[in-house]
Amino acid sequence: MSEAHWPAVAQIYKQGVNTGFATFEKEIPTYEQWNKNHITNCRLVAIGNDKILGWAALSPVSGRCVYGGVAEVSIYIAETARGLGIGYLLMEELITSSEKEGFWTLQSGIFPENKASIKLHEKAGFRFLGRRERVGQLDGVWKDNVLFERRSKVVGVE
Repeated sequence: MSEAHWPAVAQIYKQGVNTGFATFEKEIPTYEQWNKNHITNCRLVAIGNDKILGWAALSPVSGRCVYGGVAEVSIYIAETARGLGIGYLLMEELITSSEKEGFWTLQSGIFPENKASIKLHEKAGFRFLGRRERVGQLDGVWKDNVLFERRSKVVGVE
């Protein structure tokens, strides 16, 4: 993913926001804001027929050095490309990229109603850790998150 991809990436992100179960975010950030919050070496786009079909990226979970190998997954698929396996392809490449960069744990907080994301994470080898109840509000409604993680077999943590 490069800055040139941002308009299409932002549009796909907006489609995710509009579902009401992809993120707590309500506004799409500028590229500069988004860039600051995501790890540079683990950003991907899926392209088909000269169109961006989806994107994936990692963000750090903490600025503390002990968490340097732990990152949070963001993965969004265009409305027109959902259900085609694009998410799995992006996730597999994101896992490979993250391990090359030395990440030993990938984690995700997913709204329980986002069944497609839960299935994707399970298929990609993530395990269910638990549920954070009423962790935040979206449009005045308390929302839960289910937590998933994947431990790298390559980086030395199983």
